Amino acid sequence: MQLLMYLSDFLIPVLIFYIIGFGLLSKVPVFDSFAKGAKDGLTVAKTILPTLIGLMMGVGILRASGFLDWFAQILQHVTDPLHVPAALVPVIFVRILSSSAATGLVLDIFKEFGADSYNGYAASILLSCTETVFYTMSIYFLAAGVKKTRYTLPGALLATAAGVVVSLWLAKSL
Repeated sequence: MQLLMYLSDFLIPVLIFYIIGFGLLSKVPVFDSFAKGAKDGLTVAKTILPTLIGLMMGVGILRASGFLDWFAQILQHVTDPLHVPAALVPVIFVRILSSSAATGLVLDIFKEFGADSYNGYAASILLSCTETVFYTMSIYFLAAGVKKTRYTLPGALLATAAGVVVSLWLAKSL
């Protein structure tokens, strides 16, 4: 593990100097290119900021109001026969919207059930097997100017469902 730490401490500065050196040797105005990229990045950030704030506010309101716990109790009649713990239901639905909010819910699961419990394992694997579908679609499609998403949403939701099933299955095998 220490070797990887030393290697990363060495490789990151080498990579930065390589990029700058290559730009200078290619007679590219390195700082001007950097400034143009930073300006373009700020333009994209300005474009996506309202969407980002809206998603974060929505998830925060759902979490603070207790709606997610109520929703998990309502779905318990469906999730119990499928052997999906009620504590994971909010994580499954919030993960589609926001990674940071889902991480907060997972930390709550760790506090309540423990990181080495079935719920802890399943929640951890769930975060790795799924994607923030609506966040990713809104940010990337807005930044790229894509208007017609075609089959992206159904495909992403199907992949998320597969990720949920696989994460629950993997957690049972641990």
